[in-house]
Amino acid sequence: MELKYWKLLFIIHFTLVIIHYSSAQTPKAQEFYAQSIKLFGERKADEAIPFMEQAIKQDPNFTDAYLKLGQLYEFKKRYDPALASYRSAIKLQPDNPASGAAYQSLSNTLLRLGRYSEALPYLEKYQTMFAPQSTQAKRIARQIETARFAQEAMQHPQAVEPKPLSSVLQTTPSQYFPVLTADEQTLVFTALKPEGDEDLMTSTFNGETWSPPTSLATNINTPENEGTASLSADGRTIVFTACQGRKGFGSCDLYMSHKTGNDWSNPENLGTPINSRYYESQPALSADGRQLYFVSDRPGGKGRRDIWRSERSATGDWNEPVNLGEPVNTPFNEASPFIHPNGQSLFFASEGHVGMGGYDLFVADNSASGWSAPANLGYPINNSEDQASLFVSANGTRAYYSYEEQKDGVSQKSRLYAFDLPESLRERVKPVTYLKGVVTDAKTKKPLNASLELIDLKTNQVVSRVQTDSQTGQYTAVLPSGGEYALYVSQPGYLFKSLSFDFTQKTKGDGLSLTVPLEPAVSGTSANETLNNLFFESGRYDLAEKSKTELDRLSTFLQANPTLKVEISGHTDDKGDAAANLGLSQKRAQAVVTYLAKAGIDAGRIRAVGYGKAHPLVPNTTDENRRLNRRIEWKIQ
Repeated sequence: MELKYWKLLFIIHFTLVIIHYSSAQTPKAQEFYAQSIKLFGERKADEAIPFMEQAIKQDPNFTDAYLKLGQLYEFKKRYDPALASYRSAIKLQPDNPASGAAYQSLSNTLLRLGRYSEALPYLEKYQTMFAPQSTQAKRIARQIETARFAQEAMQHPQAVEPKPLSSVLQTTPSQYFPVLTADEQTLVFTALKPEGDEDLMTSTFNGETWSPPTSLATNINTPENEGTASLSADGRTIVFTACQGRKGFGSCDLYMSHKTGNDWSNPENLGTPINSRYYESQPALSADGRQLYFVSDRPGGKGRRDIWRSERSATGDWNEPVNLGEPVNTPFNEASPFIHPNGQSLFFASEGHVGMGGYDLFVADNSASGWSAPANLGYPINNSEDQASLFVSANGTRAYYSYEEQKDGVSQKSRLYAFDLPESLRERVKPVTYLKGVVTDAKTKKPLNASLELIDLKTNQVVSRVQTDSQTGQYTAVLPSGGEYALYVSQPGYLFKSLSFDFTQKTKGDGLSLTVPLEPAVSGTSANETLNNLFFESGRYDLAEKSKTELDRLSTFLQANPTLKVEISGHTDDKGDAAANLGLSQKRAQAVVTYLAKAGIDAGRIRAVGYGKAHPLVPNTTDENRRLNRRIEWKIQ
């Protein structure tokens, strides 16, 4: 909450306690006490402190004066004298329920400072003042659980060394909520300016250093606040939060903008059903932009602010958001979700799960059976302060977050930090690979506005779908680990490009770069395209079941281009009898033609040709080269 509002609540609490616990024994002490209270009511805390000190000097047994003095010190963030004052109040009446406020203030402050072992005995004593099943006893039990968990976490710290990302980025008083593209080359973050305005800033990494940050776009940033953004893997779609200055549905709404070339489109309110008359903030876009996680306090949740998810339909509309439910959401607040590019690991902040106090960072994994129980990321990633957000790289090795630098227990500024993910977390974050490059016309070399579809060969389901930049032809596609995938690059009027990725044995995500030239779909072209996702057993010509994805793609292309005729050609490596290879290549090509004919393609439009070993792509000098030479190709006749 804003500092001004917090101070108001503090004053109200401070004043209410006076009514119940004022216990002065001398008129002079009471006079100093009343003057101190009056000054604090006028927002003059510095002037109020000496009067409260005088009240205690006049009456060393003035319990409530010790409590109020502690609260005044705490209000001024002078924590050590505040703790001493609370302890003095408790020492005077350790078993009196009237000392409950001192126990509460002392233990809360100790927990906030991360002094868990000191807090525990006071919490345990304080708990005995309430009935076991009372609301207060349950609240204190949560604090005890927090202190014990934190003690254990600090005894077994994670092997991390958070380091400031770059001083180049520190052009404003504070920076937070970092998000990056899949290749970690582009960074977008929220910057707090001296005048209190929040803007979205961006910086690029050249392999060694970050560039000085610049405003993301003049049509995105305004004199009002913009922040807590999420980027698609290619960095060309952004969803961000704005709470004032734009026509919206509620207190805070989500907006989306798309980048073409170097220009961002005018942001559009995501509208219903994403936005409502309630609070919507802190978006997390999936790598392909088809799922959106966000925080809302709308009805139907588990508590206050919960994490919700919506999926985008094929028509581009967002479906009705669904509450993630238990075990992710709690009766308390959840915040800042981040869905890893693997689509399974959800990082988020929560004050409802057991942690080290305030908001801690957690990770939960999604599977066919639902969400796993969230795991606390441990110390020192989490500490007694609030942890706001975390971004984990596609390859699962590096994490970025904002950290509030402290001085004497007082938050000074928020800076962007990064650290290598410890092995304990790497083991559960399934890494992904990214493929990036440019799609061009093979003849003119001009960039194309093409689509890329990644399909799981085992299930024949689309895993992700992305579009190239219509001006530059650039693309970034996330490739999951642990499976076999077909990637199709297509554009009307061109032959589609078939790429194959076998990650069944791959455990680490490494970025790949590939320029994809597409051949115009015109008769007489001499270019051949390899069908990289057709699979045969060694020496056999019957098609494996996972070839269906490729065959259906080719069938769909031919149905969409009814005037084109194609040649399907089979090729082998140089091993074995030449005549046998020639026959095998002919039979494999014929197997493809037979499938297409059964799928409704006129047999007169397709012919099978076997070339055996006559046309190798590369010299038959290695096993890998021979694998490349064993192939099925197609070309327009």
